[in-house]
Amino acid sequence: MEIVSHTVTNLIIFMLAIYVGYHVVWNVTPALHTPLMAVTNAISAIVIVGAMLAAALTETDLGKTMGVLAVALCAVNVFGGFLVTRRMLEMFKKKPAKKAAGEK
Repeated sequence: MEIVSHTVTNLIIFMLAIYVGYHVVWNVTPALHTPLMAVTNAISAIVIVGAMLAAALTETDLGKTMGVLAVALCAVNVFGGFLVTRRMLEMFKKKPAKKAAGEK
């Protein structure tokens, strides 16, 4: 007989990941935001591959459904991450100089 079930262990790990993730994200300086978003997008792309494998290799209908849902959510995450990264990079571009009133 197990002292602590696997479900409780996984739930504790999940809660700790939420806590640590919250503090890591909210304590990042703005200068590091864009590089971290690029790394996050790369990690999400790896997660998509894992979700595809999970969806393809499972034998139950629930497992296939959860795998397809995971692929969809990861795809949304990657797409949104690239949009945010693009917007952040736009903030660092120099804006064209405004022309004086008499110039063409």
